[in-house]
Amino acid sequence: MIRHDLPEDIPSLLKQGPSDRLVFVRPGVALNRLAETLTALANAEGGKVVIGMDERGSTVMGVSDLQETFNLALEAALEIDPPLIIPMPRVVQVSGESLLVVTVPEGMPHVYHHKGRYYTREGRSNRLLATAELRRRLVERGEINFESEPARLANRADLDDAKVQRYLQALVSAGQVAGQAGGLPLPDADTILRQRRCLTADGQPTYAGILLFGKDPQQFVPGSEVIVVRYAGLEQGDTYLREDIRDTLPEQILRAEAFLVNNMRVGAKLSGLAREEKLEYPREAVREAVVNAIAHRDYSIRGQETRVFMFADRLEITSPGKLPGPVTLDNLDQERFSRNEAIVQVLSDLGFIERLGYGINRMRRLMADGGLPAPVFRETSNGFQVILYGHGERLAPNERMPVRMSQYAHLSLNDRQEHALTLAQTHGRVTNRDLQEFAPDVSAETIRRDLADLVDKNLLLKIGEKRATYYILK
Repeated sequence: MIRHDLPEDIPSLLKQGPSDRLVFVRPGVALNRLAETLTALANAEGGKVVIGMDERGSTVMGVSDLQETFNLALEAALEIDPPLIIPMPRVVQVSGESLLVVTVPEGMPHVYHHKGRYYTREGRSNRLLATAELRRRLVERGEINFESEPARLANRADLDDAKVQRYLQALVSAGQVAGQAGGLPLPDADTILRQRRCLTADGQPTYAGILLFGKDPQQFVPGSEVIVVRYAGLEQGDTYLREDIRDTLPEQILRAEAFLVNNMRVGAKLSGLAREEKLEYPREAVREAVVNAIAHRDYSIRGQETRVFMFADRLEITSPGKLPGPVTLDNLDQERFSRNEAIVQVLSDLGFIERLGYGINRMRRLMADGGLPAPVFRETSNGFQVILYGHGERLAPNERMPVRMSQYAHLSLNDRQEHALTLAQTHGRVTNRDLQEFAPDVSAETIRRDLADLVDKNLLLKIGEKRATYYILK
């Protein structure tokens, strides 16, 4: 069934009363009225619509048919032009009644209209945008939205159904859509893809759909790969390790992070007489930088890959496309604007990124916590670059800490699984072949189940597909 949110933030919402960012509507709200309000919030600063209250927010009325109201909210978002991509509506319990909360994120990338009428939110009311206001918003937001265009020459068969189903299961597991366990049917995959703007109304994949779920994304979006390189010195040279990652965006994130972590210095930071175990860069800061580069780059720029270069003293992440919309180097910390809202929403659904985007602030904090300089952000001639300065040669050589199997005693691991964890720790990764060589008399299917069980137990992370599959410590 649809997951119910914890109610602790609801009393504060109710005390606020209706405002320019909080709207209360009665159960049974008309589709057109709801679409108008969502349009107004999207053209303003975003906000929440609470369905199941009176307009003043003083009387809890409740929603009797949650599934019907849930579907109504999604239908209202699709009624808007361009279709409004929002997080899945959430159910909350107040005074024994069920309410449905619909969230419109701030920083939406378009100017939206419903049946040709452009609304905004002012105080407690929706109103039509004046001509001058509409012109200003079109200047601020009016970019061609490449990700939502139909992918040229692509058809539905070019999407990988296994990846689509994994995404759908992630939505079900997170409680964002109803699943069979709650007695409601599993949502139709293509309906969700259309709502996420990964399919057009007639079923053709968009560029976002191809990049997120395609069998061969780079066939349709040249230059959408990620190039990851580790150089030996302070500048580009002839000694390096390199991986060209041609895959869907979620896999690119996982594989790029795995490459970087596997090729980081691991040692001890010397501070007087004290030795503190350190990675060359904070892993979470690296992940944020990689995710932001992949999620927010301009995929309409052909022939330019996302580049991640690791040098002896720094990590440079460069993505095609300058800062979008109203975002500048001066307001990076405050401004919320997404060039690729469909891509960002799906990556958010999969747990890679926060929908409203606080990656810049998070990177700054993680680097400061690690005793490292603040990230450097700059625009290049045709792109955006993040530079992280690491511990570098300040790290004294140090062997990786051995895996202590006693910490996994309660999981009843077999000797093959213990060996797999040891290899993942000491060599950075483990493959099916590694385990087969350790236990040559064991069948390949048993080896596969051993590794799958470690993934299910959240001990290993699976990277890649088929023969390119390997596993790293999670």
